[in-house]
Amino acid sequence: MHIRQANKEDVAKCLAIDPSYITDRVWQLVEQTRGDETILTFRLARLPRPLRVEYPRTLQDLGASLDRGECLLVAEQDGRVGGFIDLIVAPWHETAWLRHLVVMEPLRRRGVGTRLLEAALSWGEDNGLHAIMAQCQTKNYPAISLYQKNGFAFCGYNDRYYTNKDIALFFACPLRK
Repeated sequence: MHIRQANKEDVAKCLAIDPSYITDRVWQLVEQTRGDETILTFRLARLPRPLRVEYPRTLQDLGASLDRGECLLVAEQDGRVGGFIDLIVAPWHETAWLRHLVVMEPLRRRGVGTRLLEAALSWGEDNGLHAIMAQCQTKNYPAISLYQKNGFAFCGYNDRYYTNKDIALFFACPLRK
């Protein structure tokens, strides 16, 4: 699997990849109130059966990263795009936001996502960024595991982030400068 910068022709191939995923675990938000104190924790919970989850974001703006000269990388093998990663840069604080990380279902859990993430981290370092931020649904245990395995740390949540009312978890990975 070769990781490279995407071109205009790759955008349609990326859009053809199904971004939905299957999970059997979720990060469950638990809220407790004791007097003037509110305690929020996330607990890993196993679901009674695997659940297919629809991707919460649109991919229609994928080509915009190319237009802005930002990071859109594809994983390619034998001329076939098997996954992609898309970052958008917030230059005022030298941070990139990971907008999309999608791998074709038959290639998942085979290192493609890790290779894409490593290439994006390298891209961030090469472009003088301070950190990369990622967000995902509490249901997206595969992404949570991938982020944590690759040096991302949980740094917050937003219970009003997605239009479908799912809770967003935020992860950050500092980059060397």
